[in-house]
Amino acid sequence: MKQPVYLDYQATTPMDERVLAAMMPYLTDRFGNPHSATHRYGWEGEAALDVARGQVAGLIGARDKEIIFTSGATEANNMALKGVMEAWGHKRPGLVTVATEHKCVLESAAWCARHGAELTVVGVDGDGLVRMDELEAAVNERTAIVSVMAVNNEIGVVQPLKEIGAIAKRHGAIFHTDAAQAFGKIPLDVDALGIDLMSLSGHKIYGPKGVGALYRRDERRVALRPFMSGGGQESGYRSGTQAPALVAGFGKAAAIAAEEMAQEEGRLATLMARLKARLWEALPGLILNGHAENRWVGNLNLSVPGVDGALLLAELSPLALSSGAACASAVSGPSYVLAAIGRTGAEAKAALRIGIGRFTTDEEVDFAADTLVNTITKLKGRP
Repeated sequence: MKQPVYLDYQATTPMDERVLAAMMPYLTDRFGNPHSATHRYGWEGEAALDVARGQVAGLIGARDKEIIFTSGATEANNMALKGVMEAWGHKRPGLVTVATEHKCVLESAAWCARHGAELTVVGVDGDGLVRMDELEAAVNERTAIVSVMAVNNEIGVVQPLKEIGAIAKRHGAIFHTDAAQAFGKIPLDVDALGIDLMSLSGHKIYGPKGVGALYRRDERRVALRPFMSGGGQESGYRSGTQAPALVAGFGKAAAIAAEEMAQEEGRLATLMARLKARLWEALPGLILNGHAENRWVGNLNLSVPGVDGALLLAELSPLALSSGAACASAVSGPSYVLAAIGRTGAEAKAALRIGIGRFTTDEEVDFAADTLVNTITKLKGRP
């Protein structure tokens, strides 16, 4: 068994070998610029983009032309919030989001506020679910966009997207969701959920880093002001030469997820139940962070009262896990997500985020349980 055992699937996922195989031709023989329209090399690159666009769209019930390829979900989130507010802010200055959103959403929202947007940040309850009464009160005819994450990157909770989409629609607002942690893991249908904009990432679904997408509902003519000038690629919304290898890998990862998602969710649910049973039986007093049921089964976020978090992570070197989001690793202090659900500073500092995924084995889960139990028991026993 390879060590350290990888348990940080929310930060990134290992690339699937099938994805790498799909990428290789575009890193070797099919190296053409996909925007070169006069010869075979360019046509091959363009074809790769077309195939991948269909694969990504198919996983969320969208149309091919509604997929805009980006460098990742961070760029897509910036495009969504800034693009909508640039286009609509003069008529509808309102922007509504949630306190536990990914940093790139919160920072984009803050940027919009500095440029005239009327920003409302809605709170969450103790389980991490958005306070629907607050959201209902915040959205009105002045609201341009409502942005709520599908699955939280730290505590794994799944937000009630359909109900949120209905609130946005009633007031004529655009509904955006950061689905980087949900895409390819849980069923997503943009029509059924009322989603107008959706941010996606390749490296969260066993694809390559450096590629993602923004879904933009075409029938609503969701206006976006492009914030990158250039050759007008991606229907004018995202200029710059696309990388066929990355896009092909992203598309293949989406296609694999479409075939295997349901079975994989069941397997991971069994593994996670096994891990949680071991931990809670041996370590009374653990605190689960996030709703016990409305969560992605591959995520476990827990706090260990009475244990120094930094020391705990240092002692857990046989396991590759984290105390929170990778995007916030440079930020000092406890997690703002855990603070939002009411955890004390000490509880937040003693938190662990454990993520399992496609390549996690029974043996690794048992090893992780043994390591966690032994390490935490030892630290609790210290004077």
